Amino acid sequence: MKFVFIADFFIEHVLGGGELNNEELVRTLKSNDFDIIKIQSHLVNEKFIEDNKERNFIVANFVNLSESCKNLLQDKNYVIYEHDHKYLKTRNPADYNNFIAPKEEIINYEFYKEAKAVLCQSKFHKSIVQKNLSLDNIVNLAGNLWAQDTLEFIREISKTEKTNKISIMSSPILHKNTSTAIEYCNVKNKEYELIPQLPYKQFLQRLGANHKLAFFPGTPETLARIVVEARMMNMGTITNNIVGAIHEDWFKLKGEPLIDLMESKREEISKKIIGVFNENTTNS
Repeated sequence: MKFVFIADFFIEHVLGGGELNNEELVRTLKSNDFDIIKIQSHLVNEKFIEDNKERNFIVANFVNLSESCKNLLQDKNYVIYEHDHKYLKTRNPADYNNFIAPKEEIINYEFYKEAKAVLCQSKFHKSIVQKNLSLDNIVNLAGNLWAQDTLEFIREISKTEKTNKISIMSSPILHKNTSTAIEYCNVKNKEYELIPQLPYKQFLQRLGANHKLAFFPGTPETLARIVVEARMMNMGTITNNIVGAIHEDWFKLKGEPLIDLMESKREEISKKIIGVFNENTTNS
């Protein structure tokens, strides 16, 4: 099986949660001897799509993908690996009552409709997409992908003794609401530590040194990797109800049981994606 993976950015450009997840999917597919091409969305053109029309397309973040390319992909085999809400002009369902946008705010509808599947991060994420698009091709992957060596690193941190402090991610991104987490700790008279932007494993080490994470996002988090990482590192979590992870059945797990489950997701998620394409091939 041959793939093209399209995204606005990869980990060599931006080290974000979506990019880390995407890279691990690419690695997993390659490890199963699948042929896969990575390409940034702004570099995709009509000729590239036609030259690779026999491949299966995995489209992650696609803000920089042209309208003509989106239209051309609609008669190809593709899935959308959704990391947020790119069917909304604002990409923020929190702008609307019950997360349901008016019809005039919906964009890219046909692109979502014609996908073999729209792959979501959690049942919470799926429910919001479903409310707005009312499509039957929306799938909950119920988790994310972490590199095997990262999971082993997290496993070691999960066994360490914790301080009595609360970890707060120091982020310049407004909807991550660092200020609300600080306010919470001040009101509750809790000692906290601001965790700055650091190289990934250093960030995890600092985060996992404390006994809890406070995180109050201002927009719906499709999963919130940081919350899952905190749980894997045996931390408690103080958050709100718009974090996708807390709605999953596995969220009651902590430490090694949760690490083991996310380890199994590495194979489960890639198999589910391959299955979408195989099913389509069988039915065509």
